[in-house]
Amino acid sequence: MKVLVVGAGNIGTTLANLLLAHRRDLGVDEVLVQKVREPAPYDAPDLEALERRGARVVRAATATAAGDLHGSVGYVFDCRKDGAAVRDRHRYLDLTSVRAASAQGSEAGFGVPFVGGVNPSAVVGARLVQIASCNTHATATLLTALGGPDLAGIEDADLVCVRRCEDLGGRERLVGASVVSRHRDADHGTHHAADAARVFATIGLAPAVTSSDVTTPSQLMHAVRFNVRLRAPRAVAEIAAAFAAHPRLAATAKFDSNRVFELGRRYGFQGRLYAHAVVVVNDLLVSGRTVKGWAFVPQEGNTLLSTLEAFLLQTHPAEAEAITKRLGAELIARRL
Repeated sequence: MKVLVVGAGNIGTTLANLLLAHRRDLGVDEVLVQKVREPAPYDAPDLEALERRGARVVRAATATAAGDLHGSVGYVFDCRKDGAAVRDRHRYLDLTSVRAASAQGSEAGFGVPFVGGVNPSAVVGARLVQIASCNTHATATLLTALGGPDLAGIEDADLVCVRRCEDLGGRERLVGASVVSRHRDADHGTHHAADAARVFATIGLAPAVTSSDVTTPSQLMHAVRFNVRLRAPRAVAEIAAAFAAHPRLAATAKFDSNRVFELGRRYGFQGRLYAHAVVVVNDLLVSGRTVKGWAFVPQEGNTLLSTLEAFLLQTHPAEAEAITKRLGAELIARRL
């Protein structure tokens, strides 16, 4: 199948490299990368590297040209932001040649919200899938690790997302002090818990979960502080073991995100970490039915395995579980 990655930014370029590296496993014949905006001179090395690795980089300057490009591929990975994918969802639905498409992060309304390993049954054969944000990935996966896939072991949960202000290579959203977000959702607080609730709703679950958000002057990793009330007491060793055994989580004894980030840069594919969250397993605070602790969140890496899984579930679901399991074993560093 010929696939198209729309947007050659932080997520799009890493995703394109993943598709190129695993094209045989994924059943991908050709990878096209569309640079949406006119490339600046400093974009050239990135695009040239993609071409050397086998991608075909294209530039669609008009709506007609973009439509022709979409009509020539079987699947579209839309990695743009600011509602661009939502604005173009009709195009993906109207083109019969496009079997399916996915969009990244905050493109709510594009399609079925998805977190890999949490609600795969909801996206089997779906035309459009929204890959949930990085902190939503962390939130949903931490809850399933503690409560089970049906969340039967959890009574309620509250999380504080401590966000970095900007991508490591970016300079547009840098802040000089901590900035809190407004609790816009009366039931869930910030969008992280609200989005996780929407993911769980696709499989008939309605967890009592809230979240808050503070942005800090950092460009490395997000962190999340979780406070979960279980339905029955569990020993701290049992909880730590559950986190360590979860296939989408990593465990660490490090308290410093700089050191965790460094291991991703040193050993991860394209310098990324692909676990949905990195739990500090030697710093859990357990009292009766209450579990509190910290996890680091590998933004722009932890959604990518879910993106590949969605592609598989949408296009050839019979093979999705086995291929995703192989990719996860290769990409996710389980201990950091």
